[in-house]
Amino acid sequence: MKKTFLLLLVCLVICACSNQSANKNLTEKKLTPIDSIVLSDPAILPDNKTGMYYMTGTGGKLWKSKDLKLWEGPYDVAQTDSTSWMGPKPMIWAAELHEYKGKYYYFATFTNKNVIIDTVAGNAIERRASHILVSDTPDGPYLPMKDETYLPANMPTLDGTFWIDSDEKPYMVYCYEWLQNMNGTIEKIELKPDLSGSVGEPKLMFKASDSPWSREKNEKGEDTFNKVTDGPYLFKTGTGRLGMIWTSWIYSTYTQGIAYSESGTLDGPWIHEPDPITPPNFGHGMLFRTFDGKLLMSVHSHKDVNGHYHRIPCLFEVDDSGDKLIIGKRYIP
Repeated sequence: MKKTFLLLLVCLVICACSNQSANKNLTEKKLTPIDSIVLSDPAILPDNKTGMYYMTGTGGKLWKSKDLKLWEGPYDVAQTDSTSWMGPKPMIWAAELHEYKGKYYYFATFTNKNVIIDTVAGNAIERRASHILVSDTPDGPYLPMKDETYLPANMPTLDGTFWIDSDEKPYMVYCYEWLQNMNGTIEKIELKPDLSGSVGEPKLMFKASDSPWSREKNEKGEDTFNKVTDGPYLFKTGTGRLGMIWTSWIYSTYTQGIAYSESGTLDGPWIHEPDPITPPNFGHGMLFRTFDGKLLMSVHSHKDVNGHYHRIPCLFEVDDSGDKLIIGKRYIP
C-alpha cells in the first residue's frame, strides 16, 4: 500500500508540473510585446468598462492589453455572412473599434477576391467595400447588422472610420480607391442612427490631387500628384478645430499628412498642411487617449523586405492642446 501511495504521489507531482508547464507555455504564447506584432493599420480602443486596450487592424484579428506593452491574442472576432457579397472568406483590412451608445462597432474593409467589379488600365478590380459589424462587448464577436451594403457596389472603397459631425448625425468617412478613378478621394456618407446602414449618397471631401505633399512620377518621368488616399482619421484640437490625418506616398516613401476643415464640419473645405507630420515610413494613424490621459498616435512602421511590406505597430506622443496637432517622440510602453 505504501508503494501504491508513493506511486500515486509521484504521478500527481508529474501531472501538476506538466499542467504548470502547459499553462506557462500558453501564457507565453499569448502575451506578445507590441513591437513583436506584425500588423498593418493598428487601431487601439481604450475601454473604461473593462480597463483594457483593444487593438485591431488588417487581418481581422484582435489583441488586448492592460498596459499597451504586452498583448494577449490574436483572436478572431469578425463573423461575416458567407452568403453576402463578401463571400465565405473575405479579406479584412484596417479594422477599427468604436464605442457608440452602449454598443461596439467594427469598421473594416472587406474584399471578395472572387468577384470582379471593373477592369481599369488592365487591372481587374475586386469587390471591396467599407462595412460595419456590431457587438455588445469590445472583444466581440462582431456580427452583421440590417443592411447588406453601406456603399455603392460598383466602387472599390476602403478604410472607413467614424465621426459625429456638427449636425449631431453619425457618418462614415472612407477612401474611394484610386485603382478605379485614378485619383483617390476621401468621401463621407451619413449613417442611420443605429449605424445599421447608410443614408443617401456619398459626398466628396477631397481628392488625392489636392495634396501639396504627396508626389509620384508619371510614365514620362514627370513629377505629379500621388494617386493614393489611405487611412483617414478625424479629431478635434484643444481649440475645437476639426482635422484629419491621412496617408499617402512621397515617391517611394510612405508617410502621413494632415488637413483641417475651414468650416469646422466634414463639408470643409479641407486645407492641407504643406508637409507630412510623421517621420518617413510611418503611416495609417489614429489617435487615442490612455487611461492616465496621455494622447497617443498609433501607426505602423513601413519597410519593404524583398517586395513584401513588413509593418509593426508604433506609438507616438501627441500634443493637441493648441490649434494644430503636433507629433512628438516615440512612446515606448
